[in-house]
Parts: sequence; C-alpha cells; structure tokens
Amino acid sequence: MAVFLHDVLQSRHAILRNYPVVGHLRYLIERLGPELRQYIVASDTEERPFDRVQRSWVYQVSKGQNSYQGFGTAAPIETTPDYLVIRHSPTPLSAAHPEAHDGTHPPLTPAAKTLGGPRGRDHAVRPPSLIAISAMSFGSLSSAAIKALNAGAAEAGAWHNTGEGGIAPHHLQGGDLIWQLGTGYFGARDADGRFSMARLVEQCEAAPVRAIEVKLSQGAKPGLGGVLPAAKVTPEIAAIRGVPLGVDVISPPSHREFHDPDSMLDFVEAIADATGLPVGIKTAVGQTAWFEELADLMAAGDRGVDFIAIDGGEGGTGAAPVVFADHVSVPFLTGFPRIYRIFAERGIEDDVFWIGAGKLGFPDRALLGLGLGLDMVYVAREAMLSLGCIQAQECHTGHCPVGIATQDPRKVRGLVPSDKSVRVAGYLRSLDAEIVRLAHACGVAHPSLINTEHFELLDGHHDSTIATQAFRYDPAWLERRTSRMRDRVGIGNLA
Repeated sequence: MAVFLHDVLQSRHAILRNYPVVGHLRYLIERLGPELRQYIVASDTEERPFDRVQRSWVYQVSKGQNSYQGFGTAAPIETTPDYLVIRHSPTPLSAAHPEAHDGTHPPLTPAAKTLGGPRGRDHAVRPPSLIAISAMSFGSLSSAAIKALNAGAAEAGAWHNTGEGGIAPHHLQGGDLIWQLGTGYFGARDADGRFSMARLVEQCEAAPVRAIEVKLSQGAKPGLGGVLPAAKVTPEIAAIRGVPLGVDVISPPSHREFHDPDSMLDFVEAIADATGLPVGIKTAVGQTAWFEELADLMAAGDRGVDFIAIDGGEGGTGAAPVVFADHVSVPFLTGFPRIYRIFAERGIEDDVFWIGAGKLGFPDRALLGLGLGLDMVYVAREAMLSLGCIQAQECHTGHCPVGIATQDPRKVRGLVPSDKSVRVAGYLRSLDAEIVRLAHACGVAHPSLINTEHFELLDGHHDSTIATQAFRYDPAWLERRTSRMRDRVGIGNLA
C-alpha cells in the first residue's frame, strides 16, 4: 500500500502514476536489459564490444582450458565484408616450443627491435615480449585489479603500462613498467600542479620503469580531458597522484609543457636526457598535419620520439561521453596505417618503435597489427576479461560487479590478486603462443617477419583484396622492413 500511495502521489514518473506498483517492472526490465540481451537474446557473434566467442576464448585460455572448437567454423566467412584471412604457407615451420608437461612455461617471444636503440638512449632495451598490458590507472581500476595485472605480467614476462594516474604501490608486484604521463602529470608534478623533472627522475629511480609514455590522447575520449571528483579522491590516490584532498582532480585536454611537435620534441629529449629512458607518445588519430610536421622534424634533425603508440577509436577502458566514444578519432585499422605511411614515405619508419591498441588482444588481430608494422601490441579490455570481467559495462559508475573498475571495498574484496594474476599470465602466454603458431603457419620464424602480403580481406562477394593494396602500402616498405627484421631476429634463432 505504501508503494501504491507513493507512486500515485509522486509527479516525476508518468508510468508509475498511471500504473502504480507494476510500473516498477518496466524500470527493472530496462535495468536488466543489457544482461538479458547478453546472455539470452544475442547470438554468439552479435555482442559489442566483445562478442561471446571472443570472451569465451579469453576465459578459456586464461584458465588453461581447451579452447579448440569442432565441426568447422560458425563464422559467416562467405558473406562478411572485410573478413580477415591469414595466408598460410604450403610449407609451414614446425612449432617453436613443444608443449611443456612439467609445469614449466617457455618465455614469451621478445620484440624484434630495440626500444630507444636508434636514438642511443642510455637505457635502451629490447622488450621481452610482443605483448604489453595497456594503460589502466589505479583509481580507474581497483588496487586488487592492478596488483593482479602487474603480478600476471611479471609471471609471464610482459610489461605493464601504469596509466596516467601515476605509479602506485600496487604496480610494484614484480612487473616492469611503462610509465604514462598524462596532461595532469600525476606522480611527476610540483605543488602547483606543473610538471616536475626532479619528481619524475625520483620516481623512475624508485620503480622498475623501462620507458616513459607521454599521452596526447586515447581512443576512449580523444581530445577530452578528465575529472576525478573530489569524493573519489582517497588519501591513497591523493598521495600517489600528488594532488590535494577534497578537490576535484583535473586532467586538461592538452599538455601545458608543449604546444606543437617542435616543443614536444624538446620535452621528450629533456626527459630522455634526465632519465636515460626511451620516451614516446600515445595518441588517437584524427587530424594528420600534426604527424606530418613531427615526421618532417624527425627526418631533418637529431630529435625524435622513441616510440609511438596508436590507439584506435574503437578501444579504450576510460569512461567518456557517448559522442566522443562513438564519433571522435578513427579505428585502429584506419588510423595506424595512415600514420605509418607518413613515416614510411620519409624513410624513417624504422627509427620508431610502433605500438598499437584497439581490440588487438586476439591472435588474428594482433598478427595483422604486426603485419602492418607494429613492434608491440597493447591489450587492455582483453586483460580485464582475463581478470574475470563480464562486460557488464558499469565501469563509469563505480559499481563493477567483479571488483575490477571500482573502489568499493566490498566488491574489490571479491577479486583475489594471487588467483587472478595466474589467469592474466595464462592469457598472455596463450596469446603469444597463438601469434607464433600463426606466424609459423605462414612460414616465418618470428611474428615481426609477417607483413601485409600475408593477409587478404574478403569482400563478401567471393572475391578478396590483398592487405598490401587494401592499406595502400608500398611493396618497397615491406622489403625494407623484412630485411631489417631478418637481421635483427636471425632466421630460426628463436625457433
């Protein structure tokens, strides 16, 4: 009766005034709609951003379960435009590593190029893996999630990007770090919120930082800053980020330390000189004149970024306004080739270590990224799936039901880092193993020897286009890259 009277007398909801009590069913169904569609209504390949087949693969390999399927493919190969096909060799190579039955695991496949090598950085390093965990900050993710990701990366032998929220104690579980510097310079700022080189150097000396990534933009919300409301700024987060309690934490849309490619290169070189570390940038792709100016400066001078991480507009773990998530910046497969072409046309693509992100955490997509010129693949949401993410899409609300994207102690308690880190490691190992198996099926010894000639895109009408033509790559670039990669990895020395 109390609910009936409340519904009849309230004036905000017409449905409840006209249909007291039973009208609440409408709101309940609306609230449960995503879950109903995900588990009951949608087919295995309809869901977004990741369909049930993709999620199941991550869940299975992270737990060490059988991920094979029988009775052929269920994918509509003949009728799907741009369906990716990997062109295998009639004479494939044998497996690089026999399956271990003694509980040991082979190391992940190292990158072919040396990060920071072309510019002679003091701490230039060959990354130990083709795969790294992408930027997800403590604050956006829970302490338990960060611990599990870092420990899993350490166990597998991969790197872990901190995200722009600074280096937290939770990042120090044994995994080497790529420290991301966003526009707020969290962890490397002075009392006035400006960038502090002294603070940056201090942090790099205290943590296992292998590279520094200056974030210009990200696929989830390109061209948009961020706000962490004061209510969410805990004492721990305030200490890590170097911000005051009780005040909204602002990440501006752009950097205050530079304003164009020329001044950015000065900033990059200053950090590299102070730390000895490789320094690069992360960006989504929109207007390209900026990249053309950057490439011209690097081709003509002695300054340059050590790596460029291209984030696809379809990616991103950060919450964003719908219009930014849906309509600002291009997808990875459009954006990365566009930027790579700019550098390749000037003959300096090999001076850059290329990293890509945007739903690349599956073997076929990762291999295509490597074939387009990537030297390393970032995985973010896929790594979250290995933690147990159910794609509830509650990341922006703080009510993540599995304790990943929340600071709610009750929900965080449900995620046990020692258990989930094993699954993260299992996912990274399985992704690496599948990439290597695909490369060997194509007849090459290392995935970095894959190029666009190893792929074709079906048009849905019984014809196809070789990826070299589809992405407008010059065959001379492929020969140049393949020759350099052969020199780096050696034929068969990683098999």
